[in-house]
Amino acid sequence: MADKLQFELVSPERLLLAEPVEMVVVPGSEGDFGVLKGHAPMISTVRPGVVEVHDEGTVRERIFVAGGFAEVTGERCTVLTAEASPIKDLDRGAIESDLKGLVESFNRGVEHADAERIELERRIAVAEAKLAALG
Repeated sequence: MADKLQFELVSPERLLLAEPVEMVVVPGSEGDFGVLKGHAPMISTVRPGVVEVHDEGTVRERIFVAGGFAEVTGERCTVLTAEASPIKDLDRGAIESDLKGLVESFNRGVEHADAERIELERRIAVAEAKLAALG
């Protein structure tokens, strides 16, 4: 375990994942970044996208996150997110239906307050990122 990094995925409700891994690839706001043990300390915002957990030279797990923050130290990578789902649990039909409704609501939205418009834009971006993650 000396060559492993401690990875933690945390939502407001609970600790979703905490285990030693070889590498984690995080969808940072400025681009994806990989984290290995010994990485330079940093903090980054996370865009909606896929966290890839690598172990034994392969991608062991792919988890969709709806954005958040990542904190990296030489020994640990912690991703804080409001929403996380294993890619295998995403339902393309449900996501497409949700996206259609969100876009329709946004397009009708001349009466939306700024906060409502911003929230709709965020939810549309998350739905689009989920579809992109499904390929």
